[in-house]
Amino acid sequence: MAERISTGLAVLGGLGVVAFVMMQVPAGWWGVLAANWPMLLLAAATVAALTISGVLRYRDGQSGLQVAEASSAPLPPDRPLRPLPTWVIPAGTVAVAVITWLAVWRLQGSVPAVGDQVERAKLRVESIRTGLTIGAGVTAAFALLLAFRRQQLAERTQQATEYDAGEKRVTELYVKAADQLGATKAPVRLAGLYALERLAQDNPAHRQSIVEVICAYLRMPYTPPDDQPTPEPDDQSPADGPAPAAGPTDVTGDSDKPAVDPREERQVRLAAQRILARHLRPTTPEKQPDPLYWGPKTTLDLPEAVLIDFDLRNCHLHNATFNKTHFTGTTQFVGATFSGDARFDGATFAEDANFGGATFKGDATFIEARFGGEAEFLNATFSGDAWFFRTGFNSKAEFFEAKFSGHQAWFFEATFSGKANFMHARFSGDAWFEGATFAKDAEFGRATFSGITRFVGARFSSDAQFDMATFSGTTSFGGATLDGKRYDGPVTE
Repeated sequence: MAERISTGLAVLGGLGVVAFVMMQVPAGWWGVLAANWPMLLLAAATVAALTISGVLRYRDGQSGLQVAEASSAPLPPDRPLRPLPTWVIPAGTVAVAVITWLAVWRLQGSVPAVGDQVERAKLRVESIRTGLTIGAGVTAAFALLLAFRRQQLAERTQQATEYDAGEKRVTELYVKAADQLGATKAPVRLAGLYALERLAQDNPAHRQSIVEVICAYLRMPYTPPDDQPTPEPDDQSPADGPAPAAGPTDVTGDSDKPAVDPREERQVRLAAQRILARHLRPTTPEKQPDPLYWGPKTTLDLPEAVLIDFDLRNCHLHNATFNKTHFTGTTQFVGATFSGDARFDGATFAEDANFGGATFKGDATFIEARFGGEAEFLNATFSGDAWFFRTGFNSKAEFFEAKFSGHQAWFFEATFSGKANFMHARFSGDAWFEGATFAKDAEFGRATFSGITRFVGARFSSDAQFDMATFSGTTSFGGATLDGKRYDGPVTE
C-alpha cells in the first residue's frame, strides 16, 4: 500500500513539474511548437524513455542492495535478454530515413511561396539542413539505444561470470566442510559443522540442504557414553599382568582407523543440535527479530537419531520427523511451533519431555512413542489431528489446558503409568481413548469434549476425575473398568 501511495505521489509531482514548465512558455512560442509537433513529440518520447529507464535501474539497484545486505551470496543473473531480431537494424535504418524525409518535407512546406527568390532559396537550404540535423539526431538516438543494449549485455555477462565463480566457491566450501564431518578427530568435525553453519548463513538458497547434512550426521549410529569417566589404565607391562582393554581412542580392528571417542562425539553432536536450534528461533530473548533465523520452511528429518538434551524451545519450523528417535536427557519443545506435520512415531524419551505451549498446526503423531519421564503438554495446541496410538507414558503425563482443535485426538491403547492430567483440556473434535490404560489418577476436570468421546475398554486402575467436564457429543464408556470394576463414566445431570 505504501509503495502505491509513493508511486502516485511521484506521478502527481511529475505532472505538476510539467504543468509549471508549460505555464512558463511564452504565448508566441506555442505557434512555433504547433508547427513543429513531430520534433516536440520526439523530444517528449525521448525524455519519457530516459526517465523510465532511470527509475527502473534505480529500483533494480535498490532491490539488489537489499539482497546484498541480507546475504553475501552471489546474485543470480537476471532474466536473459533475447537476441535482437535480424530485421531490427534494417527497420531502424528505414525509420531514420522516413523521419528525416518527413522533417525535410515538413520544413520545405513551411517556406513562404511569396517574397524574394534568394531568401526563399536560403530558407529551403536551411530547412534541408535542419531536416538532416533531425535525422542525425534520430540516428544518434538509435545508436545510443544499441550501445546501451551492448553495455547491458556486457554487464549481464560479467554478472553471470561472477555468479558462476561464486557458486563454484560455495560448492568447494560445501564439499570441504562435509568432508570434515567424516574426520576421526572431534575438532575437525566441529570445524566442519561451523563451516556449514557460516555457509548456510551467507547463502539462503543452500540452507535446507545444509540442514539436511547436519540431520544426516545426527542420524549416524551412536551410543552415548556412560556418566562415569573412563579409568586410566595402569602403567604395567604385559609381563606384569594382562594388557589393559582398548579404550575409545585406541586402535580397534583396523590399525589405520582409530575408534571415535564417544565423549568427544557427544560434544560434536551437542554442537550440531545447538546449530539447528540457534537458527530456528525467529526472535531473540528480547523479542526482537533474530537475523540468524533461517525461515519457517525449515524441515528437520531425524528418524532413528540419538539426540542428547535436545532443546528446541521457541523454535519455528515446518515438517519435523522424529520417528524412532531416541531422546536422552531432558527434551525441550516448550513454545515450539510446527507449521507442518510433526511425527514422533516410535520415539523414545528416556527422561522428561516438555511440550508446554507447543503449537502443532498440522498433524501430530506419537504412535507407539515411549515417555520414560514426565510428559508435559501444558497449554499445547493441536490444530490438526493428534495421534497417540499405543503410546506409553511411564511417568506423569500433563495435558493441562491443552487444545485439540483438529478433527480427532487419538489416544488409542495409550498407557499412562503415572498420573494423567487433562484438566481444562479442550477437544474440539473427536476424542478416542479406546483401550487406554491409566495406572494412576486420571484427571479430566473441566475438560471440554465437543465431538464424539470414546473411552471404550479403557482401564482406570486408580481414581478417574471428570468433575465439571463437558460432553457435547456422543460419549461411550462401554467396557471401561475402574479399579477392576465396570465403569460407565461420570454421572452427569
